[in-house]
This record gives sequence, C-alpha cells and structure tokens, in this order.
Amino acid sequence: MTVDRIPGWDHVYSGKVRDLYADDGRLLFVASDRISAFDWVLPTPIPDKGRILTQVSLWWFDQLRDIVDNHVVSTDVPAQVAGRALLCERLEMLPVECVVRGFLSGSGWVDYQATGSVCGVALPGGLQESQELPEPIFTPATKADIGEHDENIDFDRVVSLIGRERADAIRDLSLRIYDRARGLAADRGLILADTKFEFGVRPDGTIVLADEVLTPDSSRYWDVDTWAVGSAPPSYDKQFVRDWLRWESGWDPASDSPPPPLPPEVVARTRAKYVQAYETLTGKDFV
Repeated sequence: MTVDRIPGWDHVYSGKVRDLYADDGRLLFVASDRISAFDWVLPTPIPDKGRILTQVSLWWFDQLRDIVDNHVVSTDVPAQVAGRALLCERLEMLPVECVVRGFLSGSGWVDYQATGSVCGVALPGGLQESQELPEPIFTPATKADIGEHDENIDFDRVVSLIGRERADAIRDLSLRIYDRARGLAADRGLILADTKFEFGVRPDGTIVLADEVLTPDSSRYWDVDTWAVGSAPPSYDKQFVRDWLRWESGWDPASDSPPPPLPPEVVARTRAKYVQAYETLTGKDFV
C-alpha cells in the first residue's frame, strides 16, 4: 500500500519504505508496503509489510522505554493509514546510522576480509563469516539518499559530524539497546546479528530513539537452529527477494536497468517471513 494523499496533512518526504507527512507541529510516519533491494525500490509491494514493521517497532519501543525515550506520540492516526502509521515528535535528526554488530556478517564481513577491521574497529585475526564477536561493536554509517549506498565511517568521523558529546551518547545508547534486544531475541530462539538505530534531538537536548527500531528491515535476525559459523544463515527479512533477483530473475544488480516485478511465490514467501518475525518476537498472532 502506498498513500499519495492524506486529507489535512502535507506530504514532505518519501524514502525507500516510509512516507512522512506534517501538519501544525506534528509528524506522521507512514510505513508503506514497498520493498527495496540492491538500492532499488522494487515495483512489487509486499502486502502488510508496513503494518508489520510498525507493530514490531511499537513492541520494541515498549521494551526499551526504560533505556531511552522514543519519538512516538500516539497511534491515533487517520483511518486510511491505521495500523501502519505513527504520530511522532519533530526532532533534529542526527545524520548518522548507528549500526551495532554482534556477529561478523554482511558489509562487516567484507570489510574484515579486506582490512582486519570494521569501520576502524580492529578485530582479532582468523574470524569467520557469521562468527560471534568478542563483544558488540559500534560501526556507524552515513545516511544515503535513495539509490545510493550508505557509507561506513569510523567514530572520529561521527565526532566531526555531531560533536564528541553527542557521538559518545549515541554510541553508548546504541550498545545498551543492542544488549537488551539481543537478550530478548535470544529468549525467543533468535540471534540478533546486527541492527541499526537512528536518533533525534529535542530542543532541550534530550536524545530520542526515532524512526523504525529492530525490525526485520533494519536488523539481521537468524534462527538459532540455522546459524553456523562459516556460512551466511537465512535471515528474517527480504532474503527470498535478494536471492530471486540475483540468481533467478536474469537481472544484473550491477546494471543501470530497473529490477523486474517479483513473482507471486516470492511475494508470498517474503510476506510469510515478515509475519513469522513479528509472531516470533512478540508472541502474538498477526491479524
């Protein structure tokens, strides 16, 4: 579902998944059913994806409220976006993706193979793909525009962007949140391999957790029963979409041509994986 117009609200921004609207002093974050892969927004939506991401974020915000404030004001939203939208505070958003890694995977694994470190954080030699790290590490990135890649940066670059005090604060908050979330995920048979957070700042200087949090789109979850060091376990997100695009569609992700529509079976399997993530984390049935 993509919403083009909401009466009484001005559309101000659309990202890969979310649409942002504003009225007098309030923001409306709407999670669409769009899905992206290889830095493209695909032409085929995943039904209910926006609702699932919104409900997962709300569940996590509740689990984390004793650690950090969040940007949610209310779930009382216009009827046409009910279940997939949140009324939120206006904040000064910090221009940093706060990535925390507890396991060596994805771009972190690529960086480690090339340099022995991730975002300037030196790691022991001899680690394998998907191996648990000695301790979680903060590996920030810059926020990229649609169609561009996020750029991994070191902590000194974060300091240069937002100052030492705020840099220290978001690093410490990110690690504390990850520690809490990893434990809660483990209780449910899931490994939280890595995740990313975004923070904003209130006028009084309070740092607030914003955007989505610990969803399958912003996090790499593995089933503990399928995790094995030395391989890339299937994750609770758009793995079916990536695999079909890369290996079966005939489309080249490195090309300039747009990706093809997704076949119904890939859509159905991807939706089922998002539903499974929601139900495994929250213990509730998705209706």
